[in-house]
Amino acid sequence: MATFLYKLGRLAFRRRHFVALIWVALLALAGVGAASAPTAGDSSFSIPGTEAQKAFDLLEERFPGSSADGATARVVFQAPDGQKMADAANKSAVEKAVSELGDGSEVVSVTDPFKAKSISQDGTIAYAQVSYKVSGVELKEATTDALEKVAQDTRDTGLTVEIGGDALQAMPETGSTEVIGIVVAAVVLVITFGSLIAAGLPLLTALIGVGIGVSTITALAKALDLGSTTSILAMMIGLAVGIDYALFIVSRYRAELAEGRQREDAAGRAVGTAGSAVVFAGLTVVIALVGLSVVNIPMLTKMGAAAAGTVVIAVLIALTMVPALLGYAGRKVQPAGRKSRLLGGNSKKAQAAADGERPNMGTRWARFVVRRPLTVLLLGVVGLGAVAIPAASLELGLPDDGSQPTSTTQRRAYDLLSEGFGPGFNGPLMVVVDAKSSDDPKGAVTTVSDTVKDIKGVVSVTPATYNKAGDTAMISVIPDSKPSSTETENIVHAIRGAGGTITSDTDAKVLVTGSTAMNIDFSQKMNDALLPYLALVVGLAFLLLIVVFRSILVPLKAALGFLLSVLAALGAVVAVFQWGWLSGLMGVEETGPIMSMMPIFMVGVVFGLAMDYEVFLVTRMREAYVHGERPGQAIVTGFRHGARVVTAAAVIMIAVFAGFIGSSESMIKMIGFGLAIAVFFDAFVVRMAIVPAVLALLGKRAWWLPKWLDRAIPNVDVEGEGLRAHDADGPKDGDEDRALARV
Repeated sequence: MATFLYKLGRLAFRRRHFVALIWVALLALAGVGAASAPTAGDSSFSIPGTEAQKAFDLLEERFPGSSADGATARVVFQAPDGQKMADAANKSAVEKAVSELGDGSEVVSVTDPFKAKSISQDGTIAYAQVSYKVSGVELKEATTDALEKVAQDTRDTGLTVEIGGDALQAMPETGSTEVIGIVVAAVVLVITFGSLIAAGLPLLTALIGVGIGVSTITALAKALDLGSTTSILAMMIGLAVGIDYALFIVSRYRAELAEGRQREDAAGRAVGTAGSAVVFAGLTVVIALVGLSVVNIPMLTKMGAAAAGTVVIAVLIALTMVPALLGYAGRKVQPAGRKSRLLGGNSKKAQAAADGERPNMGTRWARFVVRRPLTVLLLGVVGLGAVAIPAASLELGLPDDGSQPTSTTQRRAYDLLSEGFGPGFNGPLMVVVDAKSSDDPKGAVTTVSDTVKDIKGVVSVTPATYNKAGDTAMISVIPDSKPSSTETENIVHAIRGAGGTITSDTDAKVLVTGSTAMNIDFSQKMNDALLPYLALVVGLAFLLLIVVFRSILVPLKAALGFLLSVLAALGAVVAVFQWGWLSGLMGVEETGPIMSMMPIFMVGVVFGLAMDYEVFLVTRMREAYVHGERPGQAIVTGFRHGARVVTAAAVIMIAVFAGFIGSSESMIKMIGFGLAIAVFFDAFVVRMAIVPAVLALLGKRAWWLPKWLDRAIPNVDVEGEGLRAHDADGPKDGDEDRALARV
């Protein structure tokens, strides 16, 4: 592989005009596609195989045109202090609002609070429910504007009016903090390289890659039913890895120049060595993201595939666009006044020069770890274990209006409904009775209603609504607990348990659905998929790393270190978003359960990113060991040449992820924080401390590989051993590049 990538790097350097033109053309093409594509909203949410989804599908079949998955709006009215909703003026204002709410081509139905008796016991709060034909993000702007206008006009009469439900669902905003992340990345690159041109290359190529990826996602969003958060997540991951991959190749290019190589040869060697690490690091990220398909939730599968596509683009740009731009940059990638030995060269001459100077921080740290490996290992493991403790209290769920900031009308409507009708009113359960096979459909439905009424925690059961054929009914059940509580989950399980007995007695099937039941089923499906997903992703990456490092223990250590970092990251997420520690600093207005997809998404993304640093850092050690250094000295050499760049890459990735903490979307905010803290733990505790400590303790055993396996697996030559044959292509005395290396 190293030889192939070496030739690719040289080709891209020589044909830089052609390479640059191709990528710019792809960016323009994707941009035009995104600009002309129809606006897409959230991806349709479905959970194949779950009872809640089966019930929704049954409703679509038996109640055609009911728009069971359409948007709803609960317009909540509260009378002024000392007044009742039944007072003449208040009643008139509500009836006028209901009449106006029924206008519009997208409205299916509107309930009148006085006819539906949806008024609180004390008579001060009432609500009207508006049902729409399409989902909240698909509603026309005129429809939502009309809804808000009716609410404001009714407020002008003196009533308090708030709107709940998903009709006013807003597209997520990332805020301005992601720009700060990019600025931090730029500053780190300038400090690392000491050259504005060298610092600008990774940013430029990463932005081009993200531009192509996100524009393509936007262009295909409507056709492929991609959610509004898909492009944000692709941007988050693509930007982080894009900068990092380019950073490693530019850094290696400068190191090759420092050894006195010609620029074209240096570009080829940078792609042949660091580029090999980029390929395998990118493969681990892609495996982790594409592996999300095993969960069998279409939304998550599409998110993972889209983000993986952006990572593939980042890898291809790093291998082709970066060497092409290095050709344009000429000598300007070298820092002014910086000696070549500080640039990370690894020739004997450069090594001797480096040995005569004060060792850099990476070298000093590696020597300390090699001298005290057991102490460093214990401190790292115990520290991460302590941070991981809150993960034992992890509670999973999906956000509802109760988790919205109190400044939103959705949250105020949620609170008013809880005050007037009880906490369970915000999460009604829909019981669907399929009595098509029953001899007495109405009798079966009555049996279901009577059984559900007797279940502990059920406040009320509404009369059944039948379809035209009379063989299917819907029953709304109000629990006495809030939607995201364990008590409500127990009620759902109790109804489903009773449904089995009813089916055996009446041949009628009982299904529980609704947003609350859907959330419960979603959480359960995510829990059930976590271990199979972890086994698949870690197993495939383990095999891949065996090929890369030609070792059994190094990949095993990499996987175990990842588990430590991801558990610690989950502990930090629980502490902030569930317990409320430092929640004000993170902009978390409401604490609550951790989103159900967070653990499995973090496992996937963090594992891929963790292997990036494992590959970049340990391949340097492997390269030194293969070239004859002792195991301990190979660790020091790896840190001498790789620690500074890996540190810069980690800081950049942390800054990019942390920039998304300012998002208005709770999922994006939580994922941004979780990925940022996970990268911090993995890069600075696991890869910089635990990994060298374990390698120092293992010594030569770290690189052991059974002979039969050594013969069986392909030699991908990540260390660039095959490039020794190209040493004759190096610079001759008097070449300008050699003069450049002396600067």
